[in-house]
Order: sequence, then structure tokens, then C-alpha cells
Amino acid sequence: VVEEAFKKQAAEVKTPAERPSEYFGKYVFNRHKMYKYLPADVYAKLIDVIDNGTRLDRSIADAVAAGMKQWATENGATHYTHWFQPLTEGTAEKHDAFTEHDGKGGMMENFSGKLLVQQEPDASSFPNGGIRNTFEARGYSAWDPTSPVFIMDDTLCIPTVFISYTGEALDYKAPLLRALHAVDKAATDVCKYFYPEVAKVRCNLGWEQEYFLVDEGLYSARPDLMLTGRTLMGHESAKNQQMDDHYFGTIPDRVQAFMKDLEIRALELGIPCKTRHNEVAPNQFELAP
Repeated sequence: VVEEAFKKQAAEVKTPAERPSEYFGKYVFNRHKMYKYLPADVYAKLIDVIDNGTRLDRSIADAVAAGMKQWATENGATHYTHWFQPLTEGTAEKHDAFTEHDGKGGMMENFSGKLLVQQEPDASSFPNGGIRNTFEARGYSAWDPTSPVFIMDDTLCIPTVFISYTGEALDYKAPLLRALHAVDKAATDVCKYFYPEVAKVRCNLGWEQEYFLVDEGLYSARPDLMLTGRTLMGHESAKNQQMDDHYFGTIPDRVQAFMKDLEIRALELGIPCKTRHNEVAPNQFELAP
């Protein structure tokens, strides 16, 4: 298995013909796309919700949904999903097609504001979802306008929160939004002592993604990695600063190809990528904006 892993060549990654600035956010329904696909009054109301936290006017939902569907289908999307982060350290989604029966034996494309704003997925499969009998467990997903809608493959992904029948948060986003609101309110009150015109305080996070890359064959030969995602057996690595794969060392070819593919996809989804390099541990690398 080890010999086969060392014989593998780097995958070929096709570089887009456009400059990164031209395909950045290509698959994101950002403000530029909103301005193009939404009526002017609807666009203004939606931006007010995003920037100032005003209550979403349900009357504009149908127009927003129509604009989203037009943009998504023009980019090859055939399905949509309410995409959320349950308490399972992962993501969750249920895909539905844009098509509906027309009542005449045919099909038609449809995506209403009702489907955009709220849905009722099963909550029995998630932690804290079974507050009633399993077959009755109910959860609600609700659209979060402050997070941009995006396309993955052929699916329009709509960022949402996920709450229980009785209102408890069943995901990580609902508590985050509540925390951001609390910080905004408290910080704005303090700022008004010094500058009364302050209306809102926004929180920003400077992130960097450190990750490990393991050859699939080597990974399959390690039950500890497969079952726990962690190294539970083995001996201390020989790697240290005296070897050539240190922090500032040359990035291996297969890793370089992975990084290139990752950066292209991230830029298309509106995720900025600035820095890439080796990290301290064996097979550890980093991506930063």
C-alpha cells in the first residue's frame, strides 16, 4: 500500500481561462446578482434586511425566489436545498427539484417564496430532535438572508437555521446569530456614548484552515483514522526542522494540485484564498484568506 501511494502522480487541474477576480463568486447569489435579477424595490428591501437587520417582509419572498431560480437554472441548477449545520459536526440537506406537476399530465418549473423562507424537515435524525415520539419529531428550517445563497454542482444551497417544534436551536447557526445580535446591541449602546450616529456593530472573524492530507490507500489501511478521524497508534514522527519538508519547504506536487483545485473552487464560491503553505506536523497544510 505504501509503495503504491508513492507511485501516484499529481492529478491534472485545469486552470480557468478567466482571471481569479473575474470568476470570484461565480456561483454565489451576491449583491451584484441580486441587483440584476431582482426588482429594484425588492432589492432595496432585501439589502435593508441584510445590512440593518430589519424584519424580512414576507411579501417580497416570491419575487426573491423567482430571481434566485432564474439565476440558478441559468447556471445549471435543477434542485434546491435548505442547507444547515446540525449538532453532528457536519452539514445537512434534503434536495428537492424545481419541477412541479402542472395538473395536466406535464411538469413545470416552480420555486415559490414559501419554499424559500421555511420548510419542515424531519428532526428525529439529529441530536435533541426527539423531544416527542420519533415518528412525530418535527424541526423547522428558516432562510437566513444574511448568508449568501450558492450553487454546488446542480443544487441551489439556501443557508438556513434549524429549530425544534418548541423553538430550541438544533443547529450551530441559530445560537451564532443570537450571539451576534447580542454583541451588536451591547456594542452599539457603548459606541453611542462616543459617537451617537453609530447604528450597528458588525463582528468579523479572521479565519485560517489547517488540514491534513492522507492518501486514500494509506487511510483505508488505518482503522484508527477511519473510525475516529484521529491517530491512535504509531510512533513519533521523524519529521523535525532538520528535514526538507518543514514549514517553508517545497510543497509536494500532489498537494500542490489539491491546493490549486481547492482554491479555484473556493474562489468560485466567493471564499477568498491568499496564502497556502506547509504546516508543522507531517502532512499538515494551511489555507488562509
